[in-house]
Amino acid sequence: MATNDLMMELQKDSIKLDEDSEKKVVKMLLKLLEDKNGEVQNLAVKCLGPLVGKVKEYQVETIVDTLCTNMLSDKEQLRDISSIGLKTVISELPPAATGSTMTANVCKKITAQLTGAIGKQEDISVQLEALDILSDMLSRLGGTLYSFHSSILSCLLPQLTSPRLAVRKRAIVALGHLVLTCSGNIFSELTEHLLAELKKNESTSTTRTYIQCIAGISRQAGHRIGEHLEKIIPLIVQYCNVEDDELREYCFQAFESFVRRCPKEIDPHIPSVMGLCLKYITFDPNYNYDNEEEEERMETENGEDEEQESDDEYSDDDDISWKVRRAAAKCLEAIVSSRHDLLQDFYKTLSPVLISRFKEREENVKADIFSAYIALLKQTLPTQSWRHASDASGKDDVPLTMLQNQVPNIVKALHKQLKEKSIKSRQGCFSLLTELASVLPGCLADHIPALVPGIVFSLADKSSSSNMRIDTLSFLHVLLCNHQPEVFHPHIKSLLPPVVACIGDSFYKITSEALLVTQQLVKVIRPLGKSCTFDAKPYVKDLFPGTLKRLKAADIDQEVKERAISCMGQIIYNLGDHLSTDLQPTLKIFLERLKNEITRLTTVKALTLIASSPLKIDLRPILGDGFPILASFLRKNQRALKLSTLTALDILVKNYSDSLKPAMIESVLMELPALINENDMHVSQVAVTFLTTLAKVYPSCISKISGSILTEILQLVHSPLLQGGALNAIIDFFQALVLTKTAAMGCSELMKQLTAPIYSSGSAGASVTLHKQAYYSVAKCVAALSSACPKEAPGILNQFIQDVKSPKSSSAVKVLAFLSLAEMGRTMNLSAQKELKTVILEAFTSPSEEVKSAASYALGNISVGNLKEYLPFMLKEIGSQPKRQYLLLHSLKEVISSSPADGLKPYVEDIWALLFKHCECTEEGTRNVVAECLGKLTLVNPSELLPRLKKQLSSGSPHARSTVVTAVKFTIADQPQPIDALLKSCIGDFLKTLEDSDLNVRRVALAMFNSAAHNKPSLIRELLNAVLPSLYSETKVRRELIREVEMGPFKHTVDDGLDVRKAAFECMYTLLESCLDRLDIYEYLNHVEDGLKDHYDIRMLTFIMLARLSTLCPNAVLQRLERLIEPLRATCSTKVKAGSVKQEFEKQDELKRSAMRAVAALLTIPEVEKSPAMAEFSSQIRSNPEMASLFESIQKDSASLPTTESMDTS
Repeated sequence: MATNDLMMELQKDSIKLDEDSEKKVVKMLLKLLEDKNGEVQNLAVKCLGPLVGKVKEYQVETIVDTLCTNMLSDKEQLRDISSIGLKTVISELPPAATGSTMTANVCKKITAQLTGAIGKQEDISVQLEALDILSDMLSRLGGTLYSFHSSILSCLLPQLTSPRLAVRKRAIVALGHLVLTCSGNIFSELTEHLLAELKKNESTSTTRTYIQCIAGISRQAGHRIGEHLEKIIPLIVQYCNVEDDELREYCFQAFESFVRRCPKEIDPHIPSVMGLCLKYITFDPNYNYDNEEEEERMETENGEDEEQESDDEYSDDDDISWKVRRAAAKCLEAIVSSRHDLLQDFYKTLSPVLISRFKEREENVKADIFSAYIALLKQTLPTQSWRHASDASGKDDVPLTMLQNQVPNIVKALHKQLKEKSIKSRQGCFSLLTELASVLPGCLADHIPALVPGIVFSLADKSSSSNMRIDTLSFLHVLLCNHQPEVFHPHIKSLLPPVVACIGDSFYKITSEALLVTQQLVKVIRPLGKSCTFDAKPYVKDLFPGTLKRLKAADIDQEVKERAISCMGQIIYNLGDHLSTDLQPTLKIFLERLKNEITRLTTVKALTLIASSPLKIDLRPILGDGFPILASFLRKNQRALKLSTLTALDILVKNYSDSLKPAMIESVLMELPALINENDMHVSQVAVTFLTTLAKVYPSCISKISGSILTEILQLVHSPLLQGGALNAIIDFFQALVLTKTAAMGCSELMKQLTAPIYSSGSAGASVTLHKQAYYSVAKCVAALSSACPKEAPGILNQFIQDVKSPKSSSAVKVLAFLSLAEMGRTMNLSAQKELKTVILEAFTSPSEEVKSAASYALGNISVGNLKEYLPFMLKEIGSQPKRQYLLLHSLKEVISSSPADGLKPYVEDIWALLFKHCECTEEGTRNVVAECLGKLTLVNPSELLPRLKKQLSSGSPHARSTVVTAVKFTIADQPQPIDALLKSCIGDFLKTLEDSDLNVRRVALAMFNSAAHNKPSLIRELLNAVLPSLYSETKVRRELIREVEMGPFKHTVDDGLDVRKAAFECMYTLLESCLDRLDIYEYLNHVEDGLKDHYDIRMLTFIMLARLSTLCPNAVLQRLERLIEPLRATCSTKVKAGSVKQEFEKQDELKRSAMRAVAALLTIPEVEKSPAMAEFSSQIRSNPEMASLFESIQKDSASLPTTESMDTS
């Protein structure tokens, strides 16, 4: 009891011991460890932990000494308790980073004693305990024992040949922990020793151990073993052919760890390793699969001979060949998941062999074969992202076609197994088929008859576990989603009953999965979009009651509630006309669910679905109560609920307008003004779309509320944030509003309110308060109004022209007038207005830049409305007015961007000739506009114009070349274009400018390359081998481009190469996202490493790259960690000179933050803490208060971000 009280006291922080009592406590505890009573001993050991932190160093050394001596004692119980004591002490020692010397001294004491104990080899159990404790110490405090590493190594190596296998195993574990922190020399010594022993091959048993040891080292410190692989692999390959199954298993385990940990170094050996795996995955000498049409006679003939000789004593338990097959399958999985680039080879050689092995008799091996095949399917899945969606190049289809041809074999190999007793192999089959159906939607269409019996069997089989049923249901769901409904119609009769039975299952996960399947089945039974001969009526009586029971139940799991609501919504949507008298009571339940906070969102979605059903379901009974509830949801603080409710109301108003009373609609209208504001553009957009529906369906209601809602909408129009969808919604609303013909909402009244702030700002002499974006929004609304009321349009036009001519108008009014003329001119022909041209050209000389650019925008857009009249005039002006060229070229850009290609065709030649006159202009701004015009013009007639651009590449002046390359950048868009095929064939020629002698041309070539890599990776994927060397050479600092500029008394260095380097690093970042599989990541990392030591801008970029790399290819980063950490450490510990300017401090802070972000990303790599360099750096961060606080704030930031994806280069 006393010991127990002592432990309680020690665990509290309040206790402080003076020297004398320390001595007494320690002495007593050590004595208690030898107590006769086991329980007292246990308590005493527990006290040691908290005591270590409380007493002086020499007392800890006393404890350790005593424990070490006791470990060597003859009494077994004392030995055991002492080793537990030592482990406790080690786990309580403060980590070396805290700077206390105690840990180092104590460890040295223990190590010296342990290595002695291990070397003595008298008693096996002492050895085992000592090895265990040593492993513990090495894994926690390896770095501290630096000076002992070589003695530990020389003590461990002999243990690998110990007669006891347990000793060998523990020695291997200890070596694994040692290689993480040891120096290069010791590591080499260890590998040399292992290689020498392997070559000697004294006995098979030691060879096994050495191979296990190599695999263990590779798993722990794969990045270090890479350089020795050349020598190791041939030896292991040679041992694969020795007739010893255990040895073979270890060989394959070693290969697997090499493939996962040293991907680059193993590359040349992949074919031979794969060959071995494929050979041994079918290695089953003691079993004859002759029922498979003599498919594969096993290779090892002698295996069968032996079997005949030793028939009497041979039993299946002695057969360990399955271990070889399992190790080979695991190794194949590692190869498949790390080598995306070999996919086609995999389908040629590996896939057929794996499929033929689905018949494997050993369950564990079969599971691994399945998971290897699933890994192959996952690799085949086309990358789903916006950038590849528009980028479907033929290259990715080859593996898919190869897979398609192998589907019949897969189904043939699996469908019998779906009825086997073994649950594990059935689950494997289903997860493989699920993956197959998602990778190749529709591929199982012809095989449904073969699969249905297996599905029904697993669902109805009483012995199936719940997980088995869940897997079967989720496969069925994927199957139903990815195939055409017709293929299932013959099987509905057999599929439906077991699924409905699962809805009634007592386990909620099965129920919820079954409801999901049922929802999909309903769509299959009666697809509403197309004509269908299948009669769904007989099945309603099966589907409906089961779902209804779950819908009524109030005391079930949340997930089941939601899915029952969605499933019933789908039933009513597809089969509502077959429900007859059941329909109304069911809708009443929906009303109940709508009032419940937990289920309301799902119910709103289900009601939206029902309301949009082509069967015109009668919702009148619930609309009266339902509408006010929906209106109240618009006040709630849940955004998803607001959005779903607005969508539901919109559908209801469209489809059930005759059943709604004005009072119901007014209750909704009251809630709308609050939803329209700039804080949430999407909600505003949906709300305005709903208002537009109302204005069309119930014009009378709108007039009542116009005041409050209009103020909100007008405020939105004048907001700088309005654009895109929300702006279009408002334009539609205004047009609908004018058409309602209510007096207060006439066209002229709306115009007044729209433009009021702009007119008033000028008169009061106040500066313009509206943002530039607002002018564009107002102008678009004005144009929309004038097209909705053609009668008013001429008056509006004249008003604007007068505004522009009048010298009294403020520049704001003129800008608005020009922008409005532009928007109107784009759709109407304004050629009747004779004075327009002169008015615009006069504006080009206005003192205000805003007015000039608005006038140039106007000229471009008015020309779009009438090319015949305006385009020749514009071209003439560009030729004759050098001063106004820039503005006129901008107008031309508008024309080319907005006109349909056919309209432009007749003028192409003239424009082209004119642009080429200007492509040598010295002004970069003008050249850029010319380039944009050229690029957009090339899209009008690519087959003719692209070759002309290519010809210009050889022209003399660098200016002309840079314009041409920039023009190509403007032909690349992220959507598919007719020019793509042509571009692909000649982009290589344009990319040759990456080697141009002129710096500026190289810079724009990099910008063009970046744009291609970002928007259409398929253009450049095949050229990367040729382009990357030029790209990488641009990342180097060029001394000859750095010059000194004298600014008064100061000298200032300017680096002309900085922009090009920056562009090159930006390209590298983009390639990470789009072409990662084509990069040699180690070569890539070399350049990232250089960038980490470069100029401020480039360091900022490479920090972001590093963070991205640690999520994309953690293993490669781990291998280079030591070299990457140095520059990060240097950045984090720089001090700014005391007298520096404020900007300098801010710049350094930003750099440090960015470097810390990279460090935080590196720390997320699994196993990073094993690297000594990283451990040391993170302890340095923790011990430095400034760095520590910065690191914490970074971690808080990253916790609030949704994912690492949100790190953008903006």
